[in-house]
Amino acid sequence: MPRRTFDRSTSGTGSVIDMKTRKPAERTALPVICERIRRCRERAGMEQKELARQLGITGNSVSNWENGRSRPDINLIPKLCELLHVTLYELFDMSDPNARLTAGEQMHIDAYRQLSDGHRYAVDALTDSLLDVQRTDQCPRIRQLPLFDRKLAAGIGDPTEFEESSSPVFLYADRIDRRADCVFGVNGDSMEPAYHNGDLVLVERIPDGADLAEGETGAFIIGNETYIKNLGKDGLHSLNPAYQTILFHDTEAVYLIGRVLGRLQPDKDIARPQDAERYMAIHGNC
Repeated sequence: MPRRTFDRSTSGTGSVIDMKTRKPAERTALPVICERIRRCRERAGMEQKELARQLGITGNSVSNWENGRSRPDINLIPKLCELLHVTLYELFDMSDPNARLTAGEQMHIDAYRQLSDGHRYAVDALTDSLLDVQRTDQCPRIRQLPLFDRKLAAGIGDPTEFEESSSPVFLYADRIDRRADCVFGVNGDSMEPAYHNGDLVLVERIPDGADLAEGETGAFIIGNETYIKNLGKDGLHSLNPAYQTILFHDTEAVYLIGRVLGRLQPDKDIARPQDAERYMAIHGNC
């Protein structure tokens, strides 16, 4: 009988031979368990023969597992996990429903612990930079405006001297008029029903002599008092009919602070504390 020969012209990577065609068989992807055994063993710093010895199996068994030629006996799995310092979920690359970390996250942590102090510092710095970028991407567009301590009188004016002391207020930029420069509080009821006592209003600052059309609402200073009123030909008008018009000829010089753009809706327009804190972390006090 003539001797059977096989074509062994395989690549240097050690291709598997198809015994029917006697040609190199196409490689298939390794099962998860095979790949995970190799990775976990290497991470534990253990040689194949040493792992086999401690498991009490033949020397080439672990090599066969990692190459996909065989699978470990189910009775060996608990001991295998113990020797590789992994859980059953990690070995099979599954998320542990009772753990806060996924198998992949735990592997990153274990790898981090093997780094030198210098390399850990580099990882920490990169992580911080990526988190800053992510916070910037996630943070809603916010505008920081000054909220003046002095309120606009809509009724009896506050006789104390006007001082431009203010505190910052953080507003969602996509909800407020982009022309707004500052925020004032309203005191009194002379501009009801449009503006109520305690409202916050957006104001566009206007230099002296700038145009404010008749009928528009403005923020004004008369003497030592600040007002929110509608501009008329003869003076400053209230919306509440219970209040008389402040006539120009009866007053001292009238100074226009700016145009009132509208009321704020605190529950929608004012940024939530966590968003304001994120904004400050990114932009600081600028």
